[in-house]
Amino acid sequence: MTKPKIALKDVHKSFGAKQVLRGVTLDVMPSESMVVIGGSGTGKSITIKSVLGLVKPDRGEVWVDDIRADKARGARRDALLDKFGMLFQGGALFDSLKVWENVAFRLRRRLGRDEARDLAVEKLRRVGLGPENADLYPAELSGGMQKRVGLARAIADDPEIIFFDEPTTGLDPIMSDVINDLIREVVTEMGATALTITHDMTSVRRIADKVAMLHGGVIQWTGPVDDLETCGDPYIEQFINGRADGPIEALR
Repeated sequence: MTKPKIALKDVHKSFGAKQVLRGVTLDVMPSESMVVIGGSGTGKSITIKSVLGLVKPDRGEVWVDDIRADKARGARRDALLDKFGMLFQGGALFDSLKVWENVAFRLRRRLGRDEARDLAVEKLRRVGLGPENADLYPAELSGGMQKRVGLARAIADDPEIIFFDEPTTGLDPIMSDVINDLIREVVTEMGATALTITHDMTSVRRIADKVAMLHGGVIQWTGPVDDLETCGDPYIEQFINGRADGPIEALR
């Protein structure tokens, strides 16, 4: 039986009196694109940060392959981070670095300047940006182009796992479509495992293999994206139809 690439087991996390995660259990299989949906403040970002090791759970376990991610330190922690790529919500590009330097930021640990630049240009081309953009600064790019640079950086080191944090936030519908298609293409092409958080249902339908609904600090439903419309789950039905009445409102 195939083991999950990522496994969260009964993960709890509180900040003071606010209990955000109340027992999140979720498996993400190898080469699967899992999308976690839910309203603002439901703990989607904390879930990803728990896998990344940026947040330490109060209780529960987080596994990546055979590494206990929430306990990893030193060399094991470094080995874990080498598996990851990340596309941040706001792009999170370094304003003082040129575009190619942003893309090659991690590569410079093991490659010389010229080799890192060549690889960065190759990754930029993969996301639809020509070499003429490599020596520009992020401020000289549109929001959509900045998002592409962020995606190029996320895939620069051929990670096994890629995290996407609200990948289409702030983009117009056309550019959102372009980014969604690019994400689907590169994840499939690389055979990577993807974990995305979003509330954009267009993105969900474009990039997900499976979907997990997070509300009330737990996963309320998980299943194939093709089952969204017919699953009969009241949380899913309310969320995807944008209705004010339903169990989500009742639990606020």
